[in-house]
This record gives sequence, C-alpha cells and structure tokens, in this order.
Amino acid sequence: MNAPTPALVARPERLRLVGQRRQILALTHQRLMFGLLVYGGIIAIIVLRLLWLAAFGDHAGRKGVLTGLVPPRGDIVDRDGQPLAGSIDVWSIALHPGMVIGDKLSLARSLAKLMSEHDEADYFAMLRSDKPFFYLQRRASPQLVEAVNALGEPGLALERTPDRLYPQTSLAAHVIGYTDIDGHGVAGVERAFDQRLSDPATRGQPMILSISSKVQQALEHELNAAMMQFSAIGAAGIVMDVHTGEILAMTSLPSLNPNIAGKGSPEARFNRATLGVYELGSTFKPFTVGMAMDSGVVKSVGQVYNCPKEFHYGKVTVHDTHPFGRSCTVAEIMKESSNIGTAQIALQVGATRQRAFLEKMGFLAPVAVEIKERGRTLTPGNDWGEIATMTVGYGHGIAVTPLHLATGYATLFNGGVYHPATILKVDRNHPVGAGRRVFSENTSYKSRALLRLVVAQGTGKKADAPGYRVGGKTGTAEKLVGGRYTSAAVVTTFAGVFPMDEPRYVVVAMLDDPKATKDTYGFHTAGWNVAPVVSRTISRIAPMLGIRPDMHRDANMSEVLPFVHETKEH
Repeated sequence: MNAPTPALVARPERLRLVGQRRQILALTHQRLMFGLLVYGGIIAIIVLRLLWLAAFGDHAGRKGVLTGLVPPRGDIVDRDGQPLAGSIDVWSIALHPGMVIGDKLSLARSLAKLMSEHDEADYFAMLRSDKPFFYLQRRASPQLVEAVNALGEPGLALERTPDRLYPQTSLAAHVIGYTDIDGHGVAGVERAFDQRLSDPATRGQPMILSISSKVQQALEHELNAAMMQFSAIGAAGIVMDVHTGEILAMTSLPSLNPNIAGKGSPEARFNRATLGVYELGSTFKPFTVGMAMDSGVVKSVGQVYNCPKEFHYGKVTVHDTHPFGRSCTVAEIMKESSNIGTAQIALQVGATRQRAFLEKMGFLAPVAVEIKERGRTLTPGNDWGEIATMTVGYGHGIAVTPLHLATGYATLFNGGVYHPATILKVDRNHPVGAGRRVFSENTSYKSRALLRLVVAQGTGKKADAPGYRVGGKTGTAEKLVGGRYTSAAVVTTFAGVFPMDEPRYVVVAMLDDPKATKDTYGFHTAGWNVAPVVSRTISRIAPMLGIRPDMHRDANMSEVLPFVHETKEH
C-alpha cells in the first residue's frame, strides 16, 4: 500500500506576517487616497483663486484694470452696434532717472531726436531730477518703441498699458465724452456712467446709446458746412425721436477729438447743445400759442388781433420784421413770426400760467438728460411781470439750451406729453417712462398745420424738404454785447418737425453769431442761414430712418389756409 501524502500547512508565524502585510497595504492605500484628495482639493482651491483674481483681483494695487476675462472699461456702441469707444493695449515710454547708468547728456540728445515733444534741455533736466518717474509718451508707435529699446538704457521703461480709443474720432464727441490719464470719465457718457463702465460686474457688456452714427454724421456735416459758410463762432444741433425722447444725434461745434481731448481748446470742449444757454427767439412762439389754446385764450387759429406797425406797452415798444399794419389772425402771426401778435397772446395767457407751462416742460431747470454737462436756465426770476411775460412769449428774456428746445418741440408735437431726453437706446432694459401731460392732444394736433404753414408759405421756406412735410419755426435773437443787445450779433435757430402729418422726429439747428454774405443779400437771420441746414439734414436722414418722400400727403392745411390773406400790407 502506498503511504499517505502529508498536507502542506504554513507555520503560524508566517500566517501572522501575511496578515500584517495586508493591514499595512490597506492602511497605505487609505493614506494615499486621503493624500490624493487633499492634493486635489488644494489644486482646486488654487485654480479657483486664480480665476477669481483674474476676474476681480487687485492688480498692482489698482482695482479695475485689465484682466483676462473682462475689459478694463466697458465699450460704448451706437444704437446699431457700431463702436464709439473701447479699450486697447498701448505702449507707454517712461523714464526712471535714478536707474539711468549711461551718459545723461548723450541720452538727452537721443531722446530729443526721437521724441520732439521736448527739447534736449528738457530731457536733460528730467534725467537730473530727483523725481523717481516721468511719462515720456503714451500711445507710442511700434517704430518709436523699437528705437527707444535700441538705446539699451535700463532707466527707460517700456510698458503695455490700457488706454481708451475712440475709433470715430470727433463723431458725437460731446455725447461720448472722454477719460483722464487714469482712465476715469471726465465728460459725456464716460463721466455720467463712469461706475457702470468700470464695474467688473457690468463692464463686460457694452453700453448702447440712442445715437445713430449715420444720422450723427449727416447732422455734423451739414451744420459744420453752414458754420464755415457764415463764419459763425459756434453751432449746435439735435435730432430727437418725439415719442421716446431718444437723441439720435447731438453735436456741438467747434468739434473735439476725444483721443486727444487735452489738446482741444476750451471752446471745443464746451458742449453748446446741453451746457450753453441762449435766447432762442421766435422758436418759442409755438409754445405761447399752444399755452393760449390750452388755456382757452385762443379758441381758433382764425382769431383776430390788432397788429399795428409798432406796439407800445408801457415804456416798451415792440416791432415786427414783417409788420402787418392791420388786423391779423393767429395763423398769420405764426406764419410771419409776429412779435406784436405773440406779445398780445402772451399777455392774455399771463405770467402765472406761462410759468406753469414752462415748468411742466422742464424749461425752468437744467435740461433732463443723463450727461452732467447741463446749463442753468436764465429766466426773469422775481421780475416776471407783464413786460417779461411778453418778451418770454416771443423768446427773449429767457435763455435755455438747444436740448431744452428740442424736448419742448417733441412735447408739443407728440400728442402733448413730456418725456425727458435720453442718450440711451430705448429697449426692455431702458423703457420709455409714463411722462407727464403738458398740452392737450387737440392743441398738439392743431399746432401741426400752423408750423407746416410757416415752412410752406412763411419765414421757414428754406427749411422745406420736398416730400417730407417739414414744419417748424425760425428764431433770430440779438446777443448781449457789452451789456446791451445788438442786432450786429445774433443767435439763429430753426426747430423743425417731420413728417408734420404724423410727427416722428425733431431737428434743431443753431448758429452762434453767423455773418451775412452776398448769397443772403446782407441778411443774417435764421431763415437765410440755419433753415437750409435743417432742409438738407432731413433730406439725408429721412431715408435712414425709414421715411419715404410722399408728395401726396400733408398736414391738414384746410385748418389754417382760410385765415391767411393772400397779400398783406406793409
């Protein structure tokens, strides 16, 4: 028989050793997993921290500068998305006098050859200065940067820094504004919305203005041409949507390039459209007639007034450019821009009601608009008696901005509701407010034919644009020179509305101190110099705004024509 095979049995000591090894391996695995988790958590924290710093961090001690995720300052675009302002990286050249190791006189000569902003003596003085730092040039060209770098001087620093760029140069410059050397807004939209444009939470989205670059360019071109033609010292213009208060174009001349705003003259930096206040003359007369209609003083445009060649009231004598010397109707008063007729209507309205209407229209306070450059209205104040009521009635003795005037015409012709002007595009984020009623709808409607009459047959004929049914009013106001009014210096204005059968847009144009020319036969009144600006501007912008010319449509002229004499005595 075969002997049994013995079983192989491990020794107890070996079994204990295997068990210990398994325990050690399990513990090692646990520690390794814990270590990996801790390591992964640290990496995640670091990554999150880097992302947070990139988006919201304080770089070099300055919050809100260029980061990798959002621009250093929000872009500004027009209503169609065209860029008006943005931020770019530019080269800056700086000097650290204490770090210069080369010959300072030789370096000064080299810098003077490369950068002519200063001469050799100025650069040498900088190099010997105790000041630690000088900016030699911002927005340096790549060629200049390369030449400065080739000097090999460690005291010259070349830096990439954020800067503001206005790609349309002077277009709508007074609306957009500009920034200072530290990137803070100091004028226009840049100033008014400085926090919104620099806040990391909002600067990633562009600010959309109500401005249309195409409309703006047309207005600026026509107004600048007239300013040159008539040697005016300044000009202003506005295009506004009568229903929303949106400013589609607004300009002030002389122009300003915001890319080099510091080199502009004080006159160029001054915003005549919102900061300058002027007596705007007869452009106020439609307001006076509108007040009278709403007050029940004028019950019909055929209502008759005595219009002598001179009107004496107390110590004041009122004259007309085109005197009637007979009885005249309200329609004729408006057509021929009669001061005498309007003065009588204003007296019937009275100072109390006149002030109340002007206050509801926003004329007794700085104009309501987002930008900060807003002029203070000048009024008769405590001297608002009967004489002041007459003169204010035809646009003298009260000084407002051109934007006040545009807002007033929008109010009179949109159905009678005041809406403040806005430079932001109206949309769901910026809706039109409820507004407040100033004139009745009936008064607003009746005013259409009156102002269409002024352009079709009266003093504003040169403002007409065939097919676009333009209505409006001329205004020529004498300027104060040496404390006295003089007819030698005037402010001419035309406030127009189109199409007058269904008003959509207001166009205001103003020239400051235009001169008479041979083509105007020695006249320097609004009908000769600024009315044609409105005509040409409307002819250019109406197609852009989707309005087609129509020679078969017009305001309801049957409401005014029966009250206009075919001929008048002089």
